[in-house]
Amino acid sequence: MKLQRNGRTKALAIGAVAVVSSLTLAACGSDNNTPAASTTTSAASGTSASAAGADCGSGQLLGAGSTAQANAVTQWVKDFQAKCPGVTVNYNANGSGAGITSFESGKVAFAGSDAALKPADITATQAACPGGQGIDLPMIGGPIAIGYNLPGVTGLILDAPTLAKIFNGKITKWNDPAIKALNPTATLPGLAIQTFHRVDGSGTTANFTAYLAATAASDFPYAANKLWPAKSGQSANGSAGLAAQVKKVAGSISYFELSYATSGNISTAKIATGATAPVDATAANASAAAADAPVVGTGADLAIKLNYATKADNAYPIILVTYEIACDKGNKAATLPALKAFLNYTVSDAGQQSVASLGYFPLPAALAAKVKAGIAALA
Repeated sequence: MKLQRNGRTKALAIGAVAVVSSLTLAACGSDNNTPAASTTTSAASGTSASAAGADCGSGQLLGAGSTAQANAVTQWVKDFQAKCPGVTVNYNANGSGAGITSFESGKVAFAGSDAALKPADITATQAACPGGQGIDLPMIGGPIAIGYNLPGVTGLILDAPTLAKIFNGKITKWNDPAIKALNPTATLPGLAIQTFHRVDGSGTTANFTAYLAATAASDFPYAANKLWPAKSGQSANGSAGLAAQVKKVAGSISYFELSYATSGNISTAKIATGATAPVDATAANASAAAADAPVVGTGADLAIKLNYATKADNAYPIILVTYEIACDKGNKAATLPALKAFLNYTVSDAGQQSVASLGYFPLPAALAAKVKAGIAALA
């Protein structure tokens, strides 16, 4: 099974996470995302609640987690609620770690995560899934950009060892010889490097640390982790928080999804991987890096293994695939129809293509078919 390439990538204006229809997105919110009273109308779609109810379910559907997929979820909810006005979907973009915690405690019907569940997490989900457990359903992919604020410097090139030393506090000045060697024609200032990492548990952090662990272990001697493992650097909450810090702090550098960089007009580094040329952070290049990712989950779980160490031309290696986590069995009867309807829309061709312009790449047909079968089997 191979992930296909998709060449579409475009900027998304996001800033603060938008509220669409009845969707609640709280990038720094608590686990309590019970929606305020709201009314969903169907004037735009011309679809009545009664006509859609049989296929859509009804009532409130709560989700929480990944900020990386928040922009996609905003679009998905807007589209879904136009078709299914009898359902109110509320997604609290509070980070993958917080979303998984909410799911394990039974507060939400699904969680978004940029990293697959670990064995301990799967065990913890069983309390919320009577007779079953949480499973990973891949939903969308995208690049993790390395955003930087270095006045007068564009087209910055970095590689894994240099990034590892920067984020581990071993390289502290922008005119360090290692950075100069990668950027021989750039005028690099002697400005102090200020790194920013996520303070919250994050699948984006898990993927970024997995990349460093896979490609520069001697300079970043930590295992992949959703909590930032190194002692150096400053912290901020959520991808939006990291992007905001980079935008305002000269000499700063951080990691966040591409849409946060493009919406904030933040410069992003090219990554030297050993390929013919350094690689830009684009959805198409991220898709190329994920082209050989196999499914490694067992049973109904569809977790995949990404190749962070790729050296293929035009393959951007710092990537993530975001998952929706749901109970394979033991879902609440009142919300199961709406859950299945919403997830079916997100993995549909229409749902996948609706977010392609936001910096995401869609699942390949073969994997999407597995996800659709997994959604149909939810009970």
